[in-house]
Order: sequence, then C-alpha cells, then structure tokens
Amino acid sequence: MSFALKRKAQSPIPEAKSPTVQSPKGQAKSPTPGPASPTPGPASPTPGPVSPTPGPVSPPAAQSDEPTELLPGAHWGELDVPDDNDSTLGDSDVESSTASISSTIMQYRTIKGRTYHNDAVSDNEYWGPNDAKAMEVMDIYHHAMTLILDEKLYTAPLSKDIKNALDVGTGTGLWAIDFADEFPNCTVIGTDISPIQPSWVPPNLQFNIDDATREWTYQPDFFDYIHIRWLCGTIKDWTSLYKEAYRCLKPGGWIEHMDGEVNTRCFDGTMPKKSATYQWGQLWGEIQRKTGVIFHMVESGSMENGIKEAGFTNIQIEDFMTPTTPWPTDEKQRQIGLYQSVALMSDVEGFLTYFFGQVMGWADNEMANFAASLRREYKECKIHANIVWRVVRAQKPLDA
Repeated sequence: MSFALKRKAQSPIPEAKSPTVQSPKGQAKSPTPGPASPTPGPASPTPGPVSPTPGPVSPPAAQSDEPTELLPGAHWGELDVPDDNDSTLGDSDVESSTASISSTIMQYRTIKGRTYHNDAVSDNEYWGPNDAKAMEVMDIYHHAMTLILDEKLYTAPLSKDIKNALDVGTGTGLWAIDFADEFPNCTVIGTDISPIQPSWVPPNLQFNIDDATREWTYQPDFFDYIHIRWLCGTIKDWTSLYKEAYRCLKPGGWIEHMDGEVNTRCFDGTMPKKSATYQWGQLWGEIQRKTGVIFHMVESGSMENGIKEAGFTNIQIEDFMTPTTPWPTDEKQRQIGLYQSVALMSDVEGFLTYFFGQVMGWADNEMANFAASLRREYKECKIHANIVWRVVRAQKPLDA
C-alpha cells in the first residue's frame, strides 16, 4: 500500500542544446551487506498515509536539551544477548575498481576492519563503509526502492528524448545502469565519493568520483534530469546542494529526490520504547543533534523546503509507508518488508561502527549487543514497525 500527497505536474521540458560536459562534481554514499530471510510474524493492518511535515531548510544546530527517551550505550552493554545471525549469505566478491581512478583514491580509511571513502575525495564525514558487504546492502535497498515505486526507476514525467541526466550519490551504480539502459540516447553521469562502481556499463553511462557538497563544475542549463536517492545522513546544507542542481538543470528540467526517515512508526502498540527497533530512530536523532547532519529526512522537511528555497516550482510530494520486516499480509508490502529487513540485518554493524563509536562513544560490546537485539527483533517480526520513504520532485521554471 502506498499513498501520495501530490500537486498537479506540468508537462515537462522543452528541448535545449546540450553543451559539452565539463569535469563533473558529484557525491556518493555507501552502506551495504548480505541477506538473511526473516521469519514472518503475526499480521497487523497496514497503516495509512502520513502527511509531509514541514520543517527547517537547513539542519538544526546542536541543541542543549538532551532527549528523554534515549537509552545510553551502557544499557546495551550490560545485556547478555546471543547473536543468532544465521544469514546464509556470505560476503560479496563484487569487483570495486574503476580503470580511470587513481591509486590514491583507492587508499581507503579503515575503522574497526571496515573501509571508508578516502579523505582526498571528500572531507565530509560520511558514515557508511564502502566495502563489499556495504555494497551488497546498497544493492538490496535498490531493489526495495524499485518495489516501493512499482518497479519504476523514477516518478518524474520525463520525455523519452532527454539528452543528459545526473545521478548524485550513485553508490554501486545500479540505478544509473538501469536508467542508462532505459534511455539509450541520453548521456548519464553517476557521481560518488568512492570508486565502487563496475567497469562494465552501458556506453551512454560514465561514473565520476567527486563530492556533490562542493561547487559543481557542470555548465549551467545542461541536465534534463537530476536524480538523488538515499543520501540520508550525508548532507548538512541541502539547500546549497539543490541550488547547484538548479543552476545545472535546463529550464523545465526535473529534479527528483527519494529518501527515508530513520524514525520507526508503529500503529498497533507492538513497539515498546525500550526495544532496539524504537531506539534506532532515537539514536540517529541524537547523532543528528550532535553533528548537524540530517537523518530525519521526512520529519525535518529538508527535501521539500530546500528544493523550494533553491527556486524550483511545481513541487510534488509522495510518501510511502513501508514495513521494516515482512509482517503485513499484503504480498507487495510483505516483499518490501523482507528486502528492507534483509538489507539492514545483514550488516547492522555497517550502520553503527562510525557514528555510534566515533560520535556516541559506544564501546564495542555495547554496539554488538544493540546489533544483536535489533537483529533478534527483526527476525521475530513481533514488532510491526514501519518507515516512511518520501519522493520529492520539482521543475526548474521554464522562464528561469
């Protein structure tokens, strides 16, 4: 079940002449792992729609008020939780090299055995590892997000003869590859801060390593379409990024951003506040408070407010309430819950290691016990939790 809050779209995009692409600036991300099949639990009615919540454009500065429902790491460290992570899928052996990338960029940072992007590419603290396990998580989420959109890669009303498209934060590049196949006459560029994309790609696709939080070097009025997906927790100033996108889009061109909310929602009373599932959202909220990096992508209103401030018009919003585990009886929602559960459970540690250790100061046993608790709750499917994915699309005015 999905629901939408929409404003009527205009017919898109007059044709514009395509200038030569300069060396692009983009950005990346990467979380990722290997699936385990959660056991479905008792069914509960699938929840209804959630209205978009307006909020600040720029992330809030660190506040002095401490959250009241957040459990400290010591709470988890004191627990004796056996971790029955019995996933049958091991680490992926996905190739993660690109011929044009220099050896310097390939020299990743390592934290507790996990690799992260090289600081030579970006000085921003992106929390996700970029190793094979993290790449697998991204690929699973790619499938989950296409299921959410009814097997579609995009929702903007694109013309079939678009000439240039940009995928910001392309990750493993699966979306960009599929989009390039669907639009063979369109030049597609995918950007990321880690060179983890494959070298076997459609001839109309190229990957570039760059940081989208810096000034873009594309020519103005160049792209017909700019796509952003799942960059939660990577950006402090979304409005600045959207302004770069606005400058580089053709008049009438579309921007589309899809991202998820970290706060879990439950409508049948099955999620106790001391559960790891509930604490998941509280913890990321505290990290947002400490760092200024936005994790509450839906509740903050960062996407729609930033896109509006950048100058875009014809702004349309769609929210999709999706289960975190395969607890619903509806088959589509059950499948979405399965993939979301598998993606998170196969590498919970990949989500925790950087921020929970570096920012929250948790000890290794605290992170391990929290991960084990979360894994167990997801496998049992007794908590009927949901997360919201929001799609915001908008146009650059024709007279811009």
